[in-house]
Amino acid sequence: MGRPQPKINQDSCFTLSEIEQMEKLFEKAEDPYLNQNFCEKVTKKFNLASDRAAKTAVQWKQVQNWFQCKQQVSTVKVSPPIVSKEIVVLPDASPSNSAPESSSDIPEGVKAPDLSELEFEARSSKDGAWYDVATFLTHRVLSSGEQEVRVRFVGFGAEEDEWVNIKRAVRERSLPLEPSECRKVDAGDPVLCYRERMDDATYFDAHVLEVRRRLHDIRGCRCLFLIRYDHDHLEERVNLRRICRRPSY
Repeated sequence: MGRPQPKINQDSCFTLSEIEQMEKLFEKAEDPYLNQNFCEKVTKKFNLASDRAAKTAVQWKQVQNWFQCKQQVSTVKVSPPIVSKEIVVLPDASPSNSAPESSSDIPEGVKAPDLSELEFEARSSKDGAWYDVATFLTHRVLSSGEQEVRVRFVGFGAEEDEWVNIKRAVRERSLPLEPSECRKVDAGDPVLCYRERMDDATYFDAHVLEVRRRLHDIRGCRCLFLIRYDHDHLEERVNLRRICRRPSY
C-alpha cells in the first residue's frame, strides 16, 4: 500500500471530480502547466462548479503546481534501492556540504549495509521532513567514522539528491494504516504525520497525545488523534488517513 508523496501529492486542494478532469487534460495537452492562461481557465471552471461552493476557492497557481508535480512524477524513473559497494572515506563534513568524493583507505570491517530487501524513507536536511527513498546512489564514510548515503527521493530528480546520515536520517519506511487498523495507534506512540499547509504538505515525526475512539461508518475510521510534532511541538487533531505507523510499533 502506498501513501501520498510529500510535495508531490496536492490532491487535498481539489475534489475528486477536479482531479479526474485534470488527469484527462494532462493526457491530452502538451505542457499545459506552463501556460498561465490555460491554468486560469481551468481554475475559473472549478470555482464556478456547484461542488466547490462550500470549499475554499482554488488559485490558478495551485492548478499549475498540480500539473507540474504530475509531470515530475510521470518522468522520474524509480530504480530499486541499491547501495554502491564502493566505500569512500572523506573528511568530516555536514550532509549539506559538497565534499569531494575522492577515494582513500577503507576502514577495516566497514562495509555498505545490505538495503535491497526493504523500503526506506530519509529525512531531508532542507526542511526536516521525511521522504520515501527511490534509490540509494552511493555510500561514504567520513573521517569521524559516521556513514552517509546519497539518496534520490521518490518523485524528485537528480537536482534534489542529498547526502544523509545513515544512522540519524535513514530508516525503514513508515506504514500507512487501513481503517480497521486504527487500534494499532495508542497514546504515546511515535508516528509519521502528514502535515498540510497552504503551499505545502509534508511528513514529520510526531507523537500521539490522545486518541478519541469513535464508531466507524461507511466512510471508514472516524477516530481522532491528538498529535504533537516533534520538531516544533505544534499540536493538532488528525484522522487516521494522515498517520503512518512506525514499523517497530
